Amino acid sequence: MPTLLIVEDDALLLDALTGQLKQLEYDVCTACSVDQAKALLQTQAVDGIILDLGLPGADGMELLTWVRSQIAGLPVLILTARDGIEDRVSGLNAGADDYITKPFNMQELQARLQAMLRRARQPAFTQPSSASGGPSTTIGPLLLDHASQTATLDGTALELTQREWQLLELLVNRCSEVVTRDDVLAAWHACPPEPGQSSPPLASNALEVYVHRLRKKLDSTPLTIRNIRGLGYMLEKP
Repeated sequence: MPTLLIVEDDALLLDALTGQLKQLEYDVCTACSVDQAKALLQTQAVDGIILDLGLPGADGMELLTWVRSQIAGLPVLILTARDGIEDRVSGLNAGADDYITKPFNMQELQARLQAMLRRARQPAFTQPSSASGGPSTTIGPLLLDHASQTATLDGTALELTQREWQLLELLVNRCSEVVTRDDVLAAWHACPPEPGQSSPPLASNALEVYVHRLRKKLDSTPLTIRNIRGLGYMLEKP
């Protein structure tokens, strides 16, 4: 089973989380500070990290930055009480693979861990390069060129606005997984707004409008964007 490193300074939470993950047959090692985590990672291989941000001495973001410079592909899930959209944006921009706020549901954490580790084990899902020389992802007839931020269907270019691209890329990167409204808003906040807009649209139906647009553009393909009631959206593979 995968080995997880939990970096958490709350002893009660650390003990409870360790016990539950061991029951799920994960191998678990722990650290209570950034320095402890760095020392452990230099001597032991792990498959993923669950990282708190509010740590004593040094902030968890420092460890995330260090991990990305030393072990670039190591999956990191942030588990923190910092629930502001700016915090989510900062964590994701710094290289976190997922972000969950406390208090959390153990079943959701388990599902997100499994999805994060599954993505890390499937590098072949992303093609090594595209026509532009950058990374690309292919699902059925859909090809995303991440460097140029363009998409094609069976070789025909899709006309996408900036936010449509961001939404489509997020759905593709997490294909067959639920993408929440907060996930989309964090992605939109992390990128410059579209011309004529000073900030991402926050109206209650804004996301639904963009999903509807993408559905129309993918209508002739076997790709489906499902509405997962109360949770978000999911791109289903053909």
